[in-house]
Amino acid sequence: MARNLFLALSMFVIAINALVSVTFPPALTFYIFIIPIVVLGFYDMAQPQHAIRRNFPVIGNLRYILESVRPEMHQYFIETDTDGTPFSREQRSVVYQRAKHVLDTVPFGTRHDVYAEGYQWIEHSLAPRRAPDVNTRIRVGGPDCTQPYDAALLNISAMSFGSLSPAAIRALNGGARDGGFAHNTGEGGLSPYHLEPGGDIIWQIGTGYFGCRSHDGGFSEEEFKKRATLPQVKMIEIKLSQGAKPGHGGILPAAKVTPEIAKIRLVQLGQDVLSPPAHTTFSTPRGLLEFVAKLRELSGGKPVGFKLCVGNPRDFLGVCKAMLETGITPDYIAVDGGEGGTGAAPLEFTNGVGWPLFDGLTFVHGALVGIGLRDRIKIIASGRVLDGFDMAVRIALGADLCYSARGMMFSLGCIQALRCNNNTCPTGVATQDPRLVRGLVVEDKRVRVAHYQKETVRHLLELVGAAGLDHPDDLRAHLIHRRISPTETTTLDVLFPILEADALLSGQVSPDVARDWAAARAERF
Repeated sequence: MARNLFLALSMFVIAINALVSVTFPPALTFYIFIIPIVVLGFYDMAQPQHAIRRNFPVIGNLRYILESVRPEMHQYFIETDTDGTPFSREQRSVVYQRAKHVLDTVPFGTRHDVYAEGYQWIEHSLAPRRAPDVNTRIRVGGPDCTQPYDAALLNISAMSFGSLSPAAIRALNGGARDGGFAHNTGEGGLSPYHLEPGGDIIWQIGTGYFGCRSHDGGFSEEEFKKRATLPQVKMIEIKLSQGAKPGHGGILPAAKVTPEIAKIRLVQLGQDVLSPPAHTTFSTPRGLLEFVAKLRELSGGKPVGFKLCVGNPRDFLGVCKAMLETGITPDYIAVDGGEGGTGAAPLEFTNGVGWPLFDGLTFVHGALVGIGLRDRIKIIASGRVLDGFDMAVRIALGADLCYSARGMMFSLGCIQALRCNNNTCPTGVATQDPRLVRGLVVEDKRVRVAHYQKETVRHLLELVGAAGLDHPDDLRAHLIHRRISPTETTTLDVLFPILEADALLSGQVSPDVARDWAAARAERF
């Protein structure tokens, strides 16, 4: 380990030079070179701001030297997303700057090719307003919910303890506590590290039922109730699928299954932990909604929703029919996109399965409008949310609020070293190796998480004011323009149309939608 190697070499060199200097005084001149390096190394290990320098003293400074010479050099270290898709340089830089609460403006103006296909912008008003000073909390909870939750516009997306380190979880939840937003646990269970800082929690229940699991791997009502009724747990989320690997399930390698993780997840020590592709508690749309109702009752009336990446549209339309037939509705639906990220998944699933977020989001939003239940169910958009403009686009397309995973990880200090799946993350974010975890200082990073969330929401509100609007709820798809060729543009309401109110009930839909609606069943996926 670089840290221990530095200590050993430092002690060895100092000892040898001390002995040599007794006989050969000129050897003392060697300290001109060695002492500054030793001092720098010890300082690196003590400072709390940079995990790379704490874990890799002296040599870790190379990264920051390159950045100081030319800020764009950090792209050498953070070039692409985990699925190989490049991020915008400005977006990555701005996340770090906002997290550190330093100047986050960029020089020289637009850094995109504004005539390239895919370039997007929002309309602004010639009578712009200051960022509106409004209540941005969104109440989540339908008519059957007795403990509704007032959620922030931007919250921490699902990332499990086990995939992330104890320090990363504590920093995220501490940031949520400081900033007044919610932290989704991911499907890896509710750990003491989620509870310790005191931040609001969205407890996600996946196909492995970690934390509410019976001995045979099924769902345990007793274990669920024990945790779901904790005051910190504000909402419950059933994970049907995630955008990075829809229909695949998940795996936590045995190397990352410590005794602590085994205890939290209620699994066997020393074995790969597998999440099945599908739930065993239900197998139909009607069964899903009955499970929603059961969890809401067991939790004492807290909001219960589900997360999915849209696949076969008839499956979700079947859920819509089940809502109409049973009268049971979720309190919210989290929509993930196929572009979502993960620490470990087959390339075929990250690149080739699942609807992209914009398509899935507008489909879910439109279907709920089409059956007349949109006002009872909130929608959370998840997938590549990094800045206020990303939030504005998703809200304009039908979301009520947003999740962010990568933005929150960047605020923790993630450099996208792409070591998430082998327990060697150099920043201590995605590892269980205590030698690397100690590089992440919780008290420093929780402040950055809170700053990032606060500044991103503030910039969203500034965009709302620039568009001449009074509230983020006023954002609409026709305000967002996209270039579709070097000489053509359109608006997102044209590219992603939604159904009219009650259109599915009245049959006033296109032949394709009518065919899918007719084929959908509440009794089968």
